[in-house]
Amino acid sequence: MNQQDKDAMLKTIPQKGFFGHPKGLSTLFFTEFWERFSYYGMRAILLFYMYYEVSDGGLGIDQTTANSIMAIYGSLVYMSGIIGGWIADRVLGTARTVFHGGVLIMVGHIILALPAGVPGLFISMAFIIIGTGLLKPNVGGMVGDLYSKKDPRRDSGFSIYYMGINMGAFISPYIVGTLGEGVSFHLGFGIAAIGMLIGLVVYVITRKKYLGLAGSFVPNPLKKEEKGRIAKIVLAAVVVLGLIGWMGISGGWLSVERVIFFISILGVIIPTVYFIFMFRSPKTTSEEKSRLLAYIPLFVAAMVFWAIQEQGSTILATYANERTDLNFLGIELHASWFQSLNPLFIIMFAPLFAGMWIKLGDKQPSVSQKFSFGLIFAGLSFIVMIFPAYFNGTESLVSPMWLVLSFFLVVLGELLLSPVGLSASTKLAPAAFAAQMMSLWNLSNSSAQAINAQVVRFYKPDTEVIYFGVIGGIAIVLGIVLYLFSPKLKKFMKGLN
Repeated sequence: MNQQDKDAMLKTIPQKGFFGHPKGLSTLFFTEFWERFSYYGMRAILLFYMYYEVSDGGLGIDQTTANSIMAIYGSLVYMSGIIGGWIADRVLGTARTVFHGGVLIMVGHIILALPAGVPGLFISMAFIIIGTGLLKPNVGGMVGDLYSKKDPRRDSGFSIYYMGINMGAFISPYIVGTLGEGVSFHLGFGIAAIGMLIGLVVYVITRKKYLGLAGSFVPNPLKKEEKGRIAKIVLAAVVVLGLIGWMGISGGWLSVERVIFFISILGVIIPTVYFIFMFRSPKTTSEEKSRLLAYIPLFVAAMVFWAIQEQGSTILATYANERTDLNFLGIELHASWFQSLNPLFIIMFAPLFAGMWIKLGDKQPSVSQKFSFGLIFAGLSFIVMIFPAYFNGTESLVSPMWLVLSFFLVVLGELLLSPVGLSASTKLAPAAFAAQMMSLWNLSNSSAQAINAQVVRFYKPDTEVIYFGVIGGIAIVLGIVLYLFSPKLKKFMKGLN
């Protein structure tokens, strides 16, 4: 979009009306609030739904397999953002892509709300994966469309939007989780579907009035000859995958475990190909290649961090349900409630970290040093989980405060690494690949969860100390190594801190 089109678009957006920000921010705030409410509410009970016995309302899937499915599910959600970005850029524009994504997410939750068994589980996952890929990256892009590049309210607007994400994620486990665990899993999934419906209603009712033309442009529309070629490629891919699936299932060699293993490998291959393509591109200058080399250890560090952080919804969720005393100070806790700790701590401490960086100014740690501290905190969040088993064994229930401490430590790491990683991705990106670099950053989480699908198989109560100790220890060692190499990486960044 050229500057003239951008200026014309901004004139269609009411520039005041939501805490001094454009009115459209309220539309996107509440759309994402309800989308995150539905997603994190569903995620808070999905693992339990998979491995609970059928007599208890679950699907009776083996617990280890259920943890692997959860990890690969999260990986595919982040991978699908690449498809969502492409569709918005070349076919629909962000505004329409967000709407279609929300509809698919709602349909996925409705399917989960029905007693459709294991087939219903995988069909619903397909809808939610594609829907989240369409909606999630593009809502953030529309927030940027509300402001000119020089608008001083821009960073503040993104902070408000980020609060909406975490507020939705914070309250949903208490509502969806309580109903899902206490009454029926299907009722919980139904509430998640209603949450997404509310988000869609807010979006549709307020979109034209508050968002104007934001997100209505297609930046790089497909040409006629491209449409036919891409349609053939998509059709061929669907047919090939369909044939492989049919032959694999009928032949008995295509199992859930093999699909998970294939996607785990894909999670490592895709970012590797991305790096090689950008590095070898003639559009990438020698200075940009140097910065790309500096980005590689940051990407690996992010993968290790997310591999620990994302186990909050798998291994630590299992730990909350199986190993934790849920009667605390006379209050009967639900295992799903622990999923609220991450967004709660982010809401509490994100403003403190933002203020700290402003106060430190030029004296603040470098990007790689912040990453190293983030990794160390993530490692410590697993190290502390050694002590309950070490002191009391694995047969007795432990205090929920151990989980609270673990979530607290990993959030400190997240606030050191996640927003800094977003910023570093924009700074270190080659000019020709600015947008794709953001997709690459999201792939650090996707790759981590793809690897987790294999790692979580090693967790059992009798391997608890080794499991938490080895993974936590690896993160701490890598954090220390990264810190020691920070001066070297700073040279590769060519003047960027």
